[in-house]
Amino acid sequence: GKMGAMQLAALSFTFPVALIMGSIGVGIGTGASAAISRAIGAQDEVETRRLTTDSMLLSFILALLIIGGGIWSMDPLFRLLGAGEEVLPYIREYMYIWYIGVLFVMLPFAGNTAIRAKGDTQTPALIMVCMVVVNMVLDPILIFGWGPIPALGMSGAALATVIARTISLILGMYVLHVRYHLLSFALPTLTRVFQSWKRILLVGFPAAATNLVIPFSTALITQLVAGYGPEAVAALGVAARIDVFAVITVISLANVLAPFVGQNIGARMWNRVREGIHKSQAFALLWGVAMFGLLFFTGKYIAPLFSHSPKVITATLLYLCIAPAGYAARGLYMINNTSLNVLNKPLQASLVTLIQMFGVYLPLAYLGSYLFGLGGVFGSMAVSYYVGAAFSFVLVRRIIKKFPQKISPQPKNPAPREKELDLSPVV
Repeated sequence: GKMGAMQLAALSFTFPVALIMGSIGVGIGTGASAAISRAIGAQDEVETRRLTTDSMLLSFILALLIIGGGIWSMDPLFRLLGAGEEVLPYIREYMYIWYIGVLFVMLPFAGNTAIRAKGDTQTPALIMVCMVVVNMVLDPILIFGWGPIPALGMSGAALATVIARTISLILGMYVLHVRYHLLSFALPTLTRVFQSWKRILLVGFPAAATNLVIPFSTALITQLVAGYGPEAVAALGVAARIDVFAVITVISLANVLAPFVGQNIGARMWNRVREGIHKSQAFALLWGVAMFGLLFFTGKYIAPLFSHSPKVITATLLYLCIAPAGYAARGLYMINNTSLNVLNKPLQASLVTLIQMFGVYLPLAYLGSYLFGLGGVFGSMAVSYYVGAAFSFVLVRRIIKKFPQKISPQPKNPAPREKELDLSPVV
């Protein structure tokens, strides 16, 4: 933001693309979490190691494909998003380095997910904190220069992110291998690897597809907002980062809920699954209300921290007075969709997201833009999350009602039962 409105707008244009990469990583992580946590709940150590290793391999292959495709399609993609010629040079400066570092962005998703599936939520948190601290230290040094280090501008911002992500990957791999012995170096057959990938992608592919809906819709919203000028796009980028800060606690809760539900399903502790989901839903609602109140009254102090442009500040304040009204519903929606994925209902989770984004959010955004201008675009987001939260809540409640009422712990390597709870991945 201190470099100027055009640089801030350029970074905002990259946000949907970064979300796409993250969505793929989160999808693989979700599928891995569902499979690994069940293997842990069933006390199958060999299967746990195999699934962890194969999830990392799958992330590695996908990262290589993304790097090639991303660099090849860079200019046409960002022109399609509405980026003008005055912004494109800054986008190129940032994204060439960022794309090369995708490998270090994708792999930690699978690695940290496996650590959480073991029930260890503190270590991934510490790794992420370390990554953030490194990024915070390197950003001003590499962007503006310091001593013998030259000012690298947008390239410096991207390089700081890649270095920080690389450190998080190294730390994660160390924990996986040394502390938990979750990596297998035995050479498997292709059939065995494909079996693991099938289990991971059974949940991971619909989850990734579901998550991809969000960045694609974000890209369309960015294109719509670009019609109000680069300052409006810059404000949207600022608001998106404030959004993440406001809901990160609920995102973390959803990440922890996935292995919690998976382990207890593997152990047939149905009451704990039910209680965990219900309490998470209640917390998400309360947190969303609190964050809305906080940003509504403090937005005028937060917006100037990111830019000195009056137009950027005005548009950011407009967003903070409208969109956070949907935080409570957004949190409930995230908890519900996580629950649906781990309960092996990924298609239902995908259906809810499709309805929310393409059935409600985008049509309302274009209608709101026509009727109310930029404020109508921001308001459509809040409305769409209430619709998504309502649909997903009904679906989760229907599944939970089918749970047995008694706790029946599962012994190690249990014999197959004649009647199992239907958790098959069908709508």
